[in-house]
Amino acid sequence: MQTTKTSYLRFLNLIDAIDRMNPGKKLDCTEEDLLDKIVLASYAKKVILVGDLISLSELGSQATLHGRLKNLSAMGYIKMAANVDGRKKEVVPTKMAFKRYEEISKCLEKAAKAS
Repeated sequence: MQTTKTSYLRFLNLIDAIDRMNPGKKLDCTEEDLLDKIVLASYAKKVILVGDLISLSELGSQATLHGRLKNLSAMGYIKMAANVDGRKKEVVPTKMAFKRYEEISKCLEKAAKAS
């Protein structure tokens, strides 16, 4: 295999190492997808509500997504804050979530440099 083709494999190994260092913080695919959407919305300075996230039927049922949001909150990756409309909850990433993406970025840079 050429070295350029192994960069992604190196990246996956580095990500796996992050997950092994934080065994209680391992996310499943649905949680990763939700967290990606939450962090991207925050990065774009957009408000994202619980209702917006649980309506993403391509990721799962409303009950599944609501449960995954609870998991992300319990693990410390997100906070739910009252919106201007008190009936709605805004989902906000925590410092821990941003730190996770910084670590992933470092893994990507490291894998790319090794090529």
